[in-house]
Amino acid sequence: MAIHLPIRQLFIDGEWREPLLKKRIPIINPATEQIVGDIPAATAEDVEIAVQAARKAFSRNKGQDWPSTSGAYRAKYLRAIAAKITEKKSELGKLEVIDCGKPLDEALWDMDDVAGCFEYYADLAEGLDAKQKAPVSLPMETFKSYVLKEPLGVVALITPWNYPLLMGAWKVAPALAAGCTAILKPSELASVTCLELAEVCREVGLPPGVLNILTGLGTEAGAPLASHPHVDKIAFTGSSATGSKIMASAAQMVKPVSMELGGKSPIIVFEDVDLDKAVEWTLFGCFWTNGQICSATSRLLVHESIASEFLDRLVKWTKNIKISNPFEEGCRLGPVVSGGQYEKVLEFIATARSEGATILSGGDRPKHLTKGFFVEPTIITDVTTSMQIWREEVFGPVLCVKTFSTEDEAIELANDTHYGLGAAVISNDLERCDRVTKAFRAGIVWINCSQPCFCQAPWGGIKRSGFGRELGEWGLENYLSVKQVTQYVSDEPWGWYQSPAKL
Repeated sequence: MAIHLPIRQLFIDGEWREPLLKKRIPIINPATEQIVGDIPAATAEDVEIAVQAARKAFSRNKGQDWPSTSGAYRAKYLRAIAAKITEKKSELGKLEVIDCGKPLDEALWDMDDVAGCFEYYADLAEGLDAKQKAPVSLPMETFKSYVLKEPLGVVALITPWNYPLLMGAWKVAPALAAGCTAILKPSELASVTCLELAEVCREVGLPPGVLNILTGLGTEAGAPLASHPHVDKIAFTGSSATGSKIMASAAQMVKPVSMELGGKSPIIVFEDVDLDKAVEWTLFGCFWTNGQICSATSRLLVHESIASEFLDRLVKWTKNIKISNPFEEGCRLGPVVSGGQYEKVLEFIATARSEGATILSGGDRPKHLTKGFFVEPTIITDVTTSMQIWREEVFGPVLCVKTFSTEDEAIELANDTHYGLGAAVISNDLERCDRVTKAFRAGIVWINCSQPCFCQAPWGGIKRSGFGRELGEWGLENYLSVKQVTQYVSDEPWGWYQSPAKL
């Protein structure tokens, strides 16, 4: 399929700007391994210009700068962006497929979610106006107090490659709704649609400097952005290792951060389930987005009484998954994002085998595909809790399996991880589901499903999966500062010190 990839530059202060060092990074289609274009590579010098533009937009003229505008004013731009995304849905979806390899049906679904996210935060931006000067009840009548919610300032938004435009929207929409100005730095492995968001902002007339978009390598663009003294907050989604580095950098300036990091999420399947329904949710929970999702329920815990039949059906369903070029109709598993990720996933599988685990299904490149970074959906059994495959995030279509005999054992195994992003329980006993939900050490729990995500509901984790919440009203709070304002309203003097007139 011949699709034109636009040639874009960096987006700074409302304009396309060539990187100062004129460097570019090739775009490799993960389904064909062919170079299909390139993106600009920002460096610290470009970061400096972008931060200056964002700072200027935050404090351009009193009453006319972005943070001083009403929420309703900002909402108009967010809705205009949503409308443009919807208008360009087909084009954007195809660009996403070429860039990161997800099936076209998934990419188009993502575009709907992107538009919905901007619409949702437009509504919340309008609601901010009514919430200003919310009164605080005080025990003394001589004082009145209220709260102002104000934008934090210039924010750095650093996003991953598995949901390129959607992860950008999760951060850009609430940041702009709050009145912040922003610099978005997407992953160098998938930046194409984020640069198209810049074109959308140009088309709707978003004021210059409100949103700046820099593509480039993490070391050359992301690191100087995260450590910049005039960036007021960092929101990051990505690996725990990179998150730790960003936190360390931000700590030098006591700068607030929010982190959505990795995961190794469990899915518990009890003995009372409809097997086929449970099998499908198990597959969806791990193999959706080509297995490249931080919340993937990649550790299956299945009750020992149904394990044999459940795994038999799981393998049969897995072999029925269509693995193909992501543009093919009915594709349900495309390639992983890059050659490096492909090698990493296969190494995880090889290590599991060498440690004594059994590759029940998959584990290699699909035989009918000779090009592209494709990995078969893989199911691994005979896993122990000390194995790498149990403990570390793969970020690929790999599911590891253990059995359990009691509810307490299942909960103990589920919580046996440094991570705490998502967790799922499948059972027809809703009281049991409620007990397990409360016992999970995770920020997100799914009951009788896995992976549904709605922009109205909070998203985030605990432990090494990060802190802070995106989406919902919680996502907006990420970018707001609370200011207390207290007024003395009595006509009487305070009277703590003796007046000089009476001496």
